[in-house]
This record gives sequence, C-alpha cells and structure tokens, in this order.
Amino acid sequence: MVDITLGIEEELMIVDPGSRDVVPDPDERILARASELAGEHKVVSELLRSQIETNSRVCGSIAEIEQSLRETRRCAIEAARSHGARVVASSTHPWARWQDQKVTEKERYQRAEIDYQDSVRQFFIGGMHIHAGFGDDDRRIEVMHALRGYLAVFLALSCSSPFYAGRLTGLKSYRQMAIGALPRTGTPPAMRTRREYDAVVERYRAIEAIKDGTDLWWDIRPSENYATIELRICDICPRIEDAVAIAALYACLIRHLDARLDAGEGPEDLPPESVEEGRWISQRYGTFAFLPHPNGSGGRVDVAELADELVATLRDDARALGCEDALARVPRMIAEGNSADRQEDVYRQAMLDGADSPEALRAVVDSVIAETERDGAGASTSTGA
Repeated sequence: MVDITLGIEEELMIVDPGSRDVVPDPDERILARASELAGEHKVVSELLRSQIETNSRVCGSIAEIEQSLRETRRCAIEAARSHGARVVASSTHPWARWQDQKVTEKERYQRAEIDYQDSVRQFFIGGMHIHAGFGDDDRRIEVMHALRGYLAVFLALSCSSPFYAGRLTGLKSYRQMAIGALPRTGTPPAMRTRREYDAVVERYRAIEAIKDGTDLWWDIRPSENYATIELRICDICPRIEDAVAIAALYACLIRHLDARLDAGEGPEDLPPESVEEGRWISQRYGTFAFLPHPNGSGGRVDVAELADELVATLRDDARALGCEDALARVPRMIAEGNSADRQEDVYRQAMLDGADSPEALRAVVDSVIAETERDGAGASTSTGA
C-alpha cells in the first residue's frame, strides 16, 4: 500500500494589535526571528511584506503534521509579538487596502508586479497549501486527476475570506476572486500521465507564457521541486485542528484512490462542468453548499451529507494512517461552521450589540487572532525556544 509524506505551507498576515490593521512595512526582524525559531521548518518572505510564509518539515503522519503546525505557528506568533505585532491566519483581512501594501524586494516578486500589474498587486490573500508525496510520477498525476472531483469539498471546509475592503462580500471565499484575476489558475486540465502534464508545460513554454511548472497556479498541481502533489485550493484555517482535519482528508483520499487504481478501478471521470460549478458553489456558500456528487451520478448533494459519506468510505484508510480522530472532525467542521461562518457571526453579533461597522470589523480581527494563537502560542518548537 502507498506510503504518504506530507507538508503544509501557511501564509499569515502581520497586524497591529492596536489598530488591528495590517502592517504594510513590518519590522524586518520579525522574519529574521521567525527563521531563527524555525528549527527543521522554514519561514520565508511572501509577495507582500505584510505577510509571512511558514513551511513545515516533511512529515510521515498526520500526528507529525499537527505538531509541525503548532511549531510553525509559534515561530510566527513569537516573532511578531517580540516586535509589537500579531499574526492572523485568515485568507483576507476584513478591511486592509491592497493599495497600501508593499511588494517584497525580491527579483521574482518585482518581476511578477511588472508582468501582472494590478492583478498581482491585489493578490492580498493568504492560503494553505498541502503537499503529499507518494507513488511514481504517473501515479501522482492519475490521483491528482481523480482528486479534482473533491476540490470543492476542500474549499467548503476551509473558507476564511468573507470580507474584503471593509465589506461583507456575500462569498465565503473571496480569495478565489483574487486568484481568478491571474492566468493559469483554477482547475487543472484533465491529465492521466506525467507525459501529458509535461506536454501542457511545454505548450505554455512554447508560447513563452511560463518558465516552468511553478508558473502554473492551479488549485492542485504537481510540485516542480518535490515529488509531491500540492493541494492549493484551500483558504488558510485559523484553527489548527481544522487544518489537520483537512490534511487527514487529503491523505485518506489519496490512499483510497491509489488503492482503487491498483485494483483497476479507475475513478469516475467527472465532466469539467461539474468540477467548475462545484468550485463556484463552495466559493459562494461554503458549509451551506449543495455540490455535484464526485461519483458523477448527477444532481447535487448537501456538503454535510457528502462529508459523512466520505468519512464512512475512508474509515479503513484513516485507521491505516492513524488519523481516525482527525478525519472524524470533518463532519463537525460542517456542523460548527468554517472560519468564514464564524467571522460573519462575530460581525453580526457586534452590530446587534450596538457596534458600528468599523468596531464590528475590529472584533472580527480579534476573534481571528485569538483562534490563530490559541494552539500555536502554547506549542514548543523543535529548537526548544
């Protein structure tokens, strides 16, 4: 049976604890200090100076992923606090202006600004990317093809960007709107072998659209630098246990789909209309979505019912991977609501209690800071710091 390694990247925003606004030009010592604390992990700059990216070490289990997330969160939290700031794990800030942000002074980022102009300047969002290493090149592409039918579920679970520019947007994941302004985003085309993927890359290279596969920003893609498939559709989750549950679902699905391929049972080939519509429905409704069923049976199913069905289907895989508790959290995430649901609830409750809109938005930031720091601030890093 397939062995799976995992890693998680998180893109966090640096905020001022007084104003609760994003810090456009934070103290450079924050990144330096976080890197010092990182130990086996990595902390790197992001496109915008107001953000910081954490990369976990390669993990062999969901338990290791959970510990790594606690450690990387603590690196960022302690570094920010030591210089009078906080971090938030939310895919958008409720009101901060992209026009006020500063692009990091790296050639790669400055070139992106020249090439993509406002499309990338407005890319003021954070996400969570999960890498999974398994199988050979062809098997990873085959499984990635099958996973396209489940992308909407991952998005529905993770939505954390209901606000943008001081407004409640009506979308549970406004981040998807910002991503869509760039080329080569969204669902990858149907591919079943590494050769087919390489052909797509070469066609883009032939028209001088990309340098290599790192310029393909699909919702899920083969990594250019590692032998992994990278799940990129997810918003970032303030609660660590939610991020861990999503990682468990990803690993269990990979194991399940890989076993089906071994048995000669190719997964259902969903029409692109179902995949794309599911993505939009999740972006709009999140935990309230009714999605096209991944089995291609037609019609739509409540995401809560789909979550229950997935947990039942993947029970043996979760047992084999030692992540039964993490997978069992998936239906509870639907019942309790994702971060977008909680942010909206905080905002509306504050308004009912007499706050004006700016005050209610500050309450939202406070709630996300509290969730972001709840587990990470108490974890111990691998350096013992």
